[in-house]
Amino acid sequence: MPELPDITLYVEALSERLAGARLERVRLTSPFLLRTAQPRIEDAGARLVCGVTHLGKRVVIALEADYFLVIHLMIAGRLHWFDAGRKVPAKAPLALFEFDVGTLTLTEAGTKRRASLHFLHGRDTLAALHRPGLDPLAATHAAFASALRSESHTLKRALTDPHLVSGIGNAYSDEILHAARLSPVTLTRRLTDAEMVRLYEATQSTLSAWTQRLRAVAMGKFPEGVTAFRDGMAVHGRFGRPCPDCGTTVQRIRYASNETNYCPRCQTDGKILADRSLSRLLKSDWPRNVEELEQKR
Repeated sequence: MPELPDITLYVEALSERLAGARLERVRLTSPFLLRTAQPRIEDAGARLVCGVTHLGKRVVIALEADYFLVIHLMIAGRLHWFDAGRKVPAKAPLALFEFDVGTLTLTEAGTKRRASLHFLHGRDTLAALHRPGLDPLAATHAAFASALRSESHTLKRALTDPHLVSGIGNAYSDEILHAARLSPVTLTRRLTDAEMVRLYEATQSTLSAWTQRLRAVAMGKFPEGVTAFRDGMAVHGRFGRPCPDCGTTVQRIRYASNETNYCPRCQTDGKILADRSLSRLLKSDWPRNVEELEQKR
């Protein structure tokens, strides 16, 4: 799922391309994408773009007269830009947003249609659609700590809860927790003040650094190749590979369709965290720490 660094690049790229542009029309090829009936999507046409921003992981294109196109890419949705005169690929996207300066398309890999489009009128309606948690890059340490301690969750769940913290998903939460040297299963209300400071600083530095890194990769072009797995990540997507800081094999916790990656030596004092399914299957054979894991190998 595109997270805050990716969404930031989408917003910046669209802001640059759509400044002063006019939306001619919106063409939908999937009946499942549009989640609103009123106002009619046809009413989006022939309107000037007033700006591009985001609400959490949603991209918001503001049109004149307080109309808004709100795009949520979910896991597999991606945006693509085609300058005026450039042919749009024949493979039909879910939606085409045709501007006088070019065409923005929305595609979604796979067969599950989770991406969504809302067409809204009025700022109150926009605000009611989604009230995201705090912006992790704009929040003060006090606000960040208050949000995370407002409920008792594991750090992994708290960082990825959009009602608490906005824009962080599976990938960057792994990276943040590794940078903070904190276990993903530590409860938020058990964090010491020093640990909360480390978490806050790691959140800021990780998101800022990756945003800058992705800008450098894009080099002013529209961001393509958006993925949750990036070269240079410390632990996310690196199960079975060595931690870049200590060399210990990166471990994982799998649940449903997600997994958490972590370094046991850097984050859990050498303890191997229980995997809900595999640890139950192996029982006494499940390694409890790094030393037992290395002995079994």
